[in-house]
Amino acid sequence: MDTPSAPPAAAHCAHDRGHVVDSLFHGNAYGTPASRRIFCDRCRLQRWLYVEAVLAASQAEVGMLPAATAEEIVRACAPGRVDLDALAPEFRRTGHSLVPLLRGVEAVCTGGRGEMVHLGATTQDIQDTAQALEMRDVLDEADRELAAMVARLADLAEEHRDSLMTGRSYGQPAVPITFGLKAAGWLDELLRHAGRLARLREEALVAQLFGGAGTMAGFGPYGGALLGVFARRLGLGVPAVSWHTARDRPAEFGTVLALLAAGLARVANEVHELSRPEIGELAEGWEHGRVGSSTMPHKRNPERSAQVVVLARLARANAALGIEGMLQEHERDARGLRVEWAALADVSHHTLAALAALNAVLAGLRVDRERMAGNARRTGEQLCSETLMLALGRAIGKQSAHALVYEASQHAQDDGGSLRAALAKHDVVGRYVDAAALEEYLDPARYLGASGELTDRTVERARRWLTAAAPAPAHR
Repeated sequence: MDTPSAPPAAAHCAHDRGHVVDSLFHGNAYGTPASRRIFCDRCRLQRWLYVEAVLAASQAEVGMLPAATAEEIVRACAPGRVDLDALAPEFRRTGHSLVPLLRGVEAVCTGGRGEMVHLGATTQDIQDTAQALEMRDVLDEADRELAAMVARLADLAEEHRDSLMTGRSYGQPAVPITFGLKAAGWLDELLRHAGRLARLREEALVAQLFGGAGTMAGFGPYGGALLGVFARRLGLGVPAVSWHTARDRPAEFGTVLALLAAGLARVANEVHELSRPEIGELAEGWEHGRVGSSTMPHKRNPERSAQVVVLARLARANAALGIEGMLQEHERDARGLRVEWAALADVSHHTLAALAALNAVLAGLRVDRERMAGNARRTGEQLCSETLMLALGRAIGKQSAHALVYEASQHAQDDGGSLRAALAKHDVVGRYVDAAALEEYLDPARYLGASGELTDRTVERARRWLTAAAPAPAHR
């Protein structure tokens, strides 16, 4: 049989979905409906129009424009007035990112009032201010997802405050812990990320309105007052000077999101590892109909957890691009700015997708308390070598006790025997530790230290945060 011929590309596809976040099939693994709404191509242009409308209204408020002129510009910038799709050829023809849009506004204004749109401003004033609004929308979404995650982890930590499990370092048994303490560690980090997001609102969400080279000359005597009114109407901060080429704010935004995504990946990676059958302590929720493999029907892969790790790697790469955008020259430089347009959108897509994916994991997380305790007891002697060493150390000195328990535990592991049997060869152990005490020292459930108290403290802090820092309302 001959190889089927491929159909002509143009015959079956419009080729309008070239980015993975826009994929009909895989897009929700790399972005979210919210992130696509924020960075939608048409919505971005409409947001620029919104900023132009606010600028005109602000100019009327300070006396720079007649009220009737501003009102006409505001009406022209309303959704649906400018045919955005019809402007696409002009963007390609002019090679300019804003002028066709301004001409579109001018065309729908009556009485020649469109001549005054964008008065005194420069393109980057509009686009940077609109980007600050996009960043705010991303933070609103992140705050809501993070609040749900903090609430779920607080419940998990509280529920498993005393659930015994193996503490591991370098992938090997270390000392006993509780699953509540592990969840509290995740929770504590997320609360720090929440603090970073809150600080970003103060640092990064500011307006831009300084004209071609940052002097405000195009606004005449109205510059300072105009900036204040413009920022107030938009709900943004007022910067001291132009930040056209000072891109630390957007770079910090991307970096903080990447840090958050990496923190989410730490949790997801732990779920991924602890779901291995030989460990079997955690598992993602499973719904009938999900498929783990095209060839191995039994597979139940921790797919969502794996995807969070993928997204964190992508977020980090795009955050680095945002930092590259900080290298700019003089008072204006599109070479860094246009890197941001791609990098900040993508780090936002991937971080919001990671939040959604990990929330789905945690919502259905299966915790096998008995398997955790069983694994801890199977390696109990190793987990308790420290407590035995410390007990002996009170009688013979810590370093001597370490040497004794080291020799006994290493021999036990080499020979495949028990630590108890190896310790029996050392008379000094029996001299200072009787059989009943030895059993107590080798019981992992008796060596949990302050796990419960540390968990309680973290959960209490998380619940205070949930009460005090209710997610911000969405801006539209």
